[in-house]
Amino acid sequence: MTPHNHAKEGDYAEAVLLPGDPLRAKWIAETFFDNPKLVNSVRNCLGYTGTWKGKLISVQASGMGQPSLSIYVHELINTYGAKTLIRVGTCGGLNAKVKVRDVILAQGASTDSAIVKGRFGAFNFAPIADFGLLRSAADKADAKGLKFHAGNMLSSDIFYHADGFAGYDKLPDHGVIGVEMEAAALYTLAARFGVRALTICTMTDCLITHEEIDADARQTSLKDMVELALDVAVDA
Repeated sequence: MTPHNHAKEGDYAEAVLLPGDPLRAKWIAETFFDNPKLVNSVRNCLGYTGTWKGKLISVQASGMGQPSLSIYVHELINTYGAKTLIRVGTCGGLNAKVKVRDVILAQGASTDSAIVKGRFGAFNFAPIADFGLLRSAADKADAKGLKFHAGNMLSSDIFYHADGFAGYDKLPDHGVIGVEMEAAALYTLAARFGVRALTICTMTDCLITHEEIDADARQTSLKDMVELALDVAVDA
């Protein structure tokens, strides 16, 4: 157990999905898992273990932002033996070619966070996804007929940027296609501890066109994304 998690040793599978929202973790477990078991409820940051297509799988809410995710990921790896971590979330679009409901596979994760910058001194570390997971996700998305984009994501510590889209204007010019708040820390910790990580997001709003997804479409799109992530996780 840890200060943030009262699960026992062996309660988590080696493959863990990481939504930010605790209620989304609950929804994933109750919607997709066979025989889901609640293994953590400290601070209501819910974690469950069950099976998907006959294989053991877990889901653990990470909270919002890189500091919160870093706590749960560090403990999942070092206390509970997680080997494959897949963030499943939503993101904003930074490229007009990316449409709402499209899936983004975060090949890399740029960031404004000191969590990554502060560790490497003069070096600009480039947090990247595990290639095997990325390739598997792309292949499975193709097979499912899902529209997806693989590319550079921004993991920002700022949700309400004081300058609005202008605060990000140099990033789309360099191929950054979406913005969320967790992937860079996830990739950095995975690299540090020698495990595999991937971020898969559904684009739910575009910062350029201001298009937004409605509630019904959001739920359908999230279902497709989670099924994709589960298939990648259990085949890892």
